[in-house]
Amino acid sequence: MDIRLGNGFDVHAFGPGEHVTLCGVAIPHDHGLVGHSDADVAMHTVTDAIYGALACGDIGQHFPPSDPQWKGAPSEIFLRHAVDLARSGGFEISNIDCTLICELPKIGPHANAMRENMAALTGLDLTRVSVKATTSERLGFTGRGEGIACIATAALVKA
Repeated sequence: MDIRLGNGFDVHAFGPGEHVTLCGVAIPHDHGLVGHSDADVAMHTVTDAIYGALACGDIGQHFPPSDPQWKGAPSEIFLRHAVDLARSGGFEISNIDCTLICELPKIGPHANAMRENMAALTGLDLTRVSVKATTSERLGFTGRGEGIACIATAALVKA
């Protein structure tokens, strides 16, 4: 049995906007997130965790921010690519664990919708997708409310 773990980490700064998109869910907020694509920091992190488990680079190598075709692109394109790459290599995703780090917006009221969307996009049972949040106790850029950070782990299994 071949079991692989991958980690992902990403940050995005707040900028103009009326909502943030996290795990494909639009969450009302007095700012948006700045990025080349839709700036979905959670989906980017999970995508990188899958790429990491496969030892095949990161999201920037597969979808370079220098390429204008990805400007404003929905991050589900990136996640679907990583999932397809894993499956084409004979791997199944066992589970995904995603932790958002921010003071605001509050993630708890939206976590289940975020889990449901990520489960649907990855083809996983809801019990295999975790989305949670923590603060940085008002320390650093997330503590000052300047943006959102995210960490994720993905486990892949080839029988």
